[in-house]
Order: sequence, then C-alpha cells, then structure tokens
Amino acid sequence: MSPWPALLALAAAVLAAPFRPWQALRRRELRHPWLASLVLLPWLWSTAAHLPGGLPLQLSMASLTVLMLGWPLACWSWLLAALAAAWLAQPAVAADPGAWASLAGTLAWWNGVLPGTLALGLGLATRRWLPAHPMVYILARGFAATLAAMAVTGVLWVATQPLPPGAEAGSLMLGRWLIAWGDAVATGMLTAIFVAYRPAWLLTWSDRRYLPPRPPPG
Repeated sequence: MSPWPALLALAAAVLAAPFRPWQALRRRELRHPWLASLVLLPWLWSTAAHLPGGLPLQLSMASLTVLMLGWPLACWSWLLAALAAAWLAQPAVAADPGAWASLAGTLAWWNGVLPGTLALGLGLATRRWLPAHPMVYILARGFAATLAAMAVTGVLWVATQPLPPGAEAGSLMLGRWLIAWGDAVATGMLTAIFVAYRPAWLLTWSDRRYLPPRPPPG
C-alpha cells in the first residue's frame, strides 16, 4: 500500500494546526455533532471492506463535516475516524502498527481530506461569486460542491490506484458517480435540516450573512 495518502493526510493535519482546530469546540453546540462524527464516520468508511472485491464505494460525508466543523477541525477528525475505520475494516491490522497507519492514512486521504478540501474550495467559490442566500448555501455548498468534489475524487482514485481484481474502470467510475450523488443528496438534505432547525451545528453558517435583515420595528 502506497505511503503517499497517509503522508498527505498528515500534511493536511499539520497545515490545519496553526488555525487551532480545538478552538471550534469552545462552542458547546458543536461538541455533540463532533462526537457523533467520530462515531458515524468510521462505520461509513469501513463498509467497503464488506463489498465484493473491496470496492471503494462507501459514503464520505466529508463535505458535511467541513460545513459543520470547519476545515481545520475536520482534518483532525478525519484522522481519528480513519484510525477507527481501519480497525473496523481489518481488525488484524491492529497487530501491525505500520499496516494500520497506512490503511488509516489511505482512508483519511481518499474519504476525508481530498473530497473535503475540494468541497471547501468549491464552497468558498460559491461564497465569493454567488448571492448570500440560504438556498445558495444549501444547494451550492451542501449539494453541488459535494457532488463535484466526490466526482473528482472518484476520477482521481480510478486514474491513480490499482483496480481491484475483476473490476473494470468503467464500472468503478459508474459506482463512484452514483456514490457521489448519494453523498451529495444526503449532505444537501442534512444541511437543509440543520439550517432550519440546528444552525448552531454548522460552523460555516451565519445568520448575518445568509438571512435578510429584519425590518426595524414600527
């Protein structure tokens, strides 16, 4: 297994450190969502181990993690989730620290850092060029940015990684495209629900930016 994904994931965590990711957890409203992400992401990321041929078709939810926690804290969270996912996927690797770290790094890079960073960049572009409106936040950042980020990640994976035995590139691309849609739909729906009922769970949301000002009384 190539060491590059693990090194790139660690590099992202190092780059995130100067932003003091732990500061986000001073907001009490984010603590439960953060803990929930550490519980749910490992189960989502370990599902590929139970598919025929180990096809990498699990949901990522990296874009939603960025919207909720911000990119710096999300980077650290992806590493923690990847360590747990590596053990869930292959419990035997826990006996070999090198294999465990390599598998965890691969999961952190392809499921978290790469799609999450791409979604962040696309989200910042929508913030810069599109109107500040709740539907823009939900559809552009929650849905469209997730779909594009996951699709690009899928293309890069198929182009750079050895194909599983018996798998064809076309079938893998189709699977990646369908998973990208699933990730985008799930992220878009959850973003809409959180905007409506739990905006405090979204670190990247701002009432001042996205909601129209209230008319003065009287």
